[in-house]
Amino acid sequence: PIGAVCQGVAALLSLQNSKGEVLIRGRRVTGFSNSEERSTGLAAVVPFLLETELVSLGAGYSSGVDYTSYVIADDNLITGQNPASSEDVAKKILLLLKSNAYEPALPSALLN
Repeated sequence: PIGAVCQGVAALLSLQNSKGEVLIRGRRVTGFSNSEERSTGLAAVVPFLLETELVSLGAGYSSGVDYTSYVIADDNLITGQNPASSEDVAKKILLLLKSNAYEPALPSALLN
């Protein structure tokens, strides 16, 4: 599983899938919203607005009410909108790990 919260979702911007495509293109995600960034008074200071960047890369971005927990799980990708989402993201990751649907890929070195 991949989990990220708030502005930490920016770490996903440069990731690629096994085909060399943008990992988040076509995936449902959330992260710190433009309206939350504006409310901090720093929208003109930060290098980019995360919501805008996610959308420009083809992610299916959505958000909830500012500063309340909002989590999106798209297969093994779990994102939270803001710090209030941290606990719920962690819970979703734990549920995924405990489910029968998740089978982690082991590095070949561990299989020999």
